[in-house]
Amino acid sequence: MAVPFQIDLKDKVAVVTGGGGILCSVMAKALAECGAKVAILDLREENAAKVADEINAAGFTAMGLGANVLELASLQAAEEKIRTTWGPCDILVNGAGGNNPKGTTSKEYLFPEDLNKQLEGVTTFFDLDPAGIGFVFNLNFIGTLLPTQVFCREMAKKPGGVVINISSMNAFTPLTKIPAYSGAKAAVSNFTQWLAVHLSKVGIRVNAIAPGFFLTDQNRALLTNADGSMTKRGETIIAHTPMGHYGKPEDLVGALLFLVDNNAAGFVDGIVLPIDGAFSAFSGV
Repeated sequence: MAVPFQIDLKDKVAVVTGGGGILCSVMAKALAECGAKVAILDLREENAAKVADEINAAGFTAMGLGANVLELASLQAAEEKIRTTWGPCDILVNGAGGNNPKGTTSKEYLFPEDLNKQLEGVTTFFDLDPAGIGFVFNLNFIGTLLPTQVFCREMAKKPGGVVINISSMNAFTPLTKIPAYSGAKAAVSNFTQWLAVHLSKVGIRVNAIAPGFFLTDQNRALLTNADGSMTKRGETIIAHTPMGHYGKPEDLVGALLFLVDNNAAGFVDGIVLPIDGAFSAFSGV
């Protein structure tokens, strides 16, 4: 890929969780193209290895590791492997996350008739599975907190470290049907601000990127039909995105490179940067 501008990440070690996915793989490739040694962590090791192979084939440096962001021992093993191979982490991108049907209602609104009888295929707010809610919340929030604990311990021993969390426009304006995901991403945004303050005295900057609507493997079936046309929900999203289209993974790269560059963003700390085609600026009227 061609980055929109170059920054110097030579001798930096970057770790990208969820790096086997569509959005985070592009981020990993951008960091590598700017000179960083990039460790791609993913629950599916084969996905991490595929992205690492693509980076290495392009002449840059990467390794792919299987890791579960909800398991401390798994993360510690990955951290040890990275540190003994390249040294401690300088840049951490907390990209692992996602939604789950068990934390999702089937309807946008609750109507009186929904209370009278249980209809097949209908999940109201009152039917939501607490375990499903917990899974979504943990995947996004705890899946950000644990990697930060593991990789920032060594990072804190020298100034210049950077953490980039991946929030969402859901954190600003919750979408219908997905209360667990919206709440979890709001927690990620709040945690970003808290962590920026907490780690400020050891020279680690913490910021977040909040993507708007991007087509990924997780949401493609919700937003597009089999023939490639938009679903009703997809049409609503585009109607409320003034730029009139979904974002491309490459649209995240400029913000990422700006935020990780201590020369360009050395005094930028504790922000959540929307990349959303003006979705958050549009009232719907």
